Amino acid sequence: MFTKSNLLFSVLFFIPFLLFSQSKKKRNFLSDNLAFTVVHTQEKILADGILNEAVWTRAESVGDFSQRFPIDTTAALAPTEIKMTYDDENLYVAVICRSKGGDWLVPSLRRDYGFIGTDNITLMFDTFKDQTNAFVFGMNARGVRREALVFAGGRNNADFSDGWDNKWRGDATINGDTWTAEFVIPFKTLRFAEGATGWRFSAYRYDTQHNEISLLIHIPNNFTLTDLTYMADMNFETELPSPGRNMSVIPYVAARTARDFENVDEGKAANAFSAGGDAKIGITSGLNLDLTANPDFSQVEVDRQVTNLNRFEIFFPERRQFFLENADLFSSFGTGRSQPFFSRRIGISRDTATNAAVQNTIYGGARLTGKINDRTRIGFLTMQTAAQPQNDLPSFNYGMAVYQKTVGERSNFSLFGINKQAFAAEDFSGSFSEYNRILGAEYNLSSPDNHWRGKFSHQQAITPSDLTDKFSNHFFLEYSERDWRAEIFSLYVGAGYDAEVGFVQRRDIYLVSPEGSLFFYPENGGSIVRHTIFADTRFIYKIGKEPDTQFEPWKLADVTLLTEWSMQFRNFASLSFTGQYDKVLLFNDFDPTREQAEGIVLPGGHSYEFFSGRASFRADRNQKFTYSVNAYLGGFFNGTRVNIRGDFGLRFEPYGSVSLSYNYNYIKLAEPFLPANLWLVGPRFDLTLSKKLFFTTFVQYNSQSENLNINARLQWRFQPVSDFFLVWTDNYASFDVADLRVRNRALVAKVTYWLNL
Repeated sequence: MFTKSNLLFSVLFFIPFLLFSQSKKKRNFLSDNLAFTVVHTQEKILADGILNEAVWTRAESVGDFSQRFPIDTTAALAPTEIKMTYDDENLYVAVICRSKGGDWLVPSLRRDYGFIGTDNITLMFDTFKDQTNAFVFGMNARGVRREALVFAGGRNNADFSDGWDNKWRGDATINGDTWTAEFVIPFKTLRFAEGATGWRFSAYRYDTQHNEISLLIHIPNNFTLTDLTYMADMNFETELPSPGRNMSVIPYVAARTARDFENVDEGKAANAFSAGGDAKIGITSGLNLDLTANPDFSQVEVDRQVTNLNRFEIFFPERRQFFLENADLFSSFGTGRSQPFFSRRIGISRDTATNAAVQNTIYGGARLTGKINDRTRIGFLTMQTAAQPQNDLPSFNYGMAVYQKTVGERSNFSLFGINKQAFAAEDFSGSFSEYNRILGAEYNLSSPDNHWRGKFSHQQAITPSDLTDKFSNHFFLEYSERDWRAEIFSLYVGAGYDAEVGFVQRRDIYLVSPEGSLFFYPENGGSIVRHTIFADTRFIYKIGKEPDTQFEPWKLADVTLLTEWSMQFRNFASLSFTGQYDKVLLFNDFDPTREQAEGIVLPGGHSYEFFSGRASFRADRNQKFTYSVNAYLGGFFNGTRVNIRGDFGLRFEPYGSVSLSYNYNYIKLAEPFLPANLWLVGPRFDLTLSKKLFFTTFVQYNSQSENLNINARLQWRFQPVSDFFLVWTDNYASFDVADLRVRNRALVAKVTYWLNL
């Protein structure tokens, strides 16, 4: 059994991390400040990737990139040079990338490519100089583009969103051992303070021939590439001109034919035509109003299916464009286990048969987001959804308001309110609350030297329920050096904290979790460039304020002790080994396989202790054939579990790839449980016929949900940010693979057009 002495041991386990930190000299990896001037031009620049305009001969050049990978203590091997100029409408950027040869790697022509595995460069602009948000533009050696947003300082990988889309131009050319690129970024695409004379800027590049990541401003290995702490000052020769009226309209039309074969009353396919659209209106240079009417998200790629072996809801990320810009103003509050606002609650339901996301009609909505001055951001959101007669649910309005104030140099304090309100509730008898409200406050700490990071938040629920403990709060504090990091995290979720517009895995619990990492960098020039030793402990207590609880207050329910050793190789391959101890107290009866006969469950009220081990390997992603494999072996409740998962793929550069993801679980629990074999297989075919024409087919077979899903999508980008989509979706009941039965089928054709007014 897990005792207080075990808890003391786990705390003492972290003492070596503290001793190690005292034995090391503090090192300052901040580079000298870099500042450069962006010249004004009247010259016409053609975005063809050929730097033959006269202005490029007089524009100031910045370079001297430092190496980030494989070693973060040396100059870059592949030289990079960046120049900028601007006129009254656009910012122009020229990039010159050199390497040891002309073997440039571009595996795909698809927009929004991944950073690793292709020769490319990324530019980041902090237009308000607040170290909080940035616009990202990238291009690879064949002129394929990507754009993204960085928020919350870019200090986590999750603070990078490539779902953002906007109008800009660019292209690249290859000439032997050099490739050059030109970016044309309209000022209307960006948000910045009116009359600004300077922004902050950074850039990072991946060179496949040296297998090197390099940066304009050096960032230590323990921080992310997108950390906005480390940026240069770019100064304009004159005040930036006002971009003028900034308004875009993006209408769409769509035709759909669909049939639900499991509905006996639906004898044939139903045809439908819809129209709607979005509008983007620049209220000020820093404040933007987004409007949507009858939005349609049929072109958004389907969610990746999962094998669910735990007791709680699975988190699926937001993919819809309307919710992505300035998303941190709404979705960054709380923590992953307890978020007060989760935009996927709006307009998305989940099909209980297939576990696939299905749309619930949104009539329309509006978002007002951005800066009202240098240190203050605001956000307002309202969305109205249609009633669901089939589920006996009324129409709901979803609203949120946020006020965020910068504190000190890089920290901020926020106040927010969330409201879900039913309309004509008296006409419906389904299970719903007439209203659900959350009020909250949150402080985000980020020290000027970037070593300290933290979050402290409190949320209060206002609901018709008579439950007590209608609040949640959490505390997070991290200290990070190049050679080590340590973190403490705690979370309290009350029994009455019902955040219907949020994502809350568990209620009536308190979690505390210290963790830490040590980083070692071999200096012998071998194949391994970094070792990481990671340790994590998690203790979850049942508070005991739920009605009819069977447990005494503050019962220690779950314990996890984990340690991991991982290695990063010079060719970007990685290998890790993990050992883990788990103690789990079941509150209710539970079948983790979800395949047993009715009544065969693990009984609630019992604790289970088990040990497990994992090994993971990811191969070099620069090769035409890539793969990863993860193996798990160990205890699982009162039995054993074997898990093999991973993926492999073959690229046909630059026109596409085929890949297959797989996840197999063999679970054997004590009698009367029968052994379970759970399969999740996902072949994918991705063709990039040109920079404008893409075809993707994604197949998912999930034995646990007994479903086979096929999603095929053709996209033709006939104008900038204007597309034609043709999407085919099939779901089959797969009780027996040899005898599939159609569940539902749909074909959608959709056209969107971006119009600047």
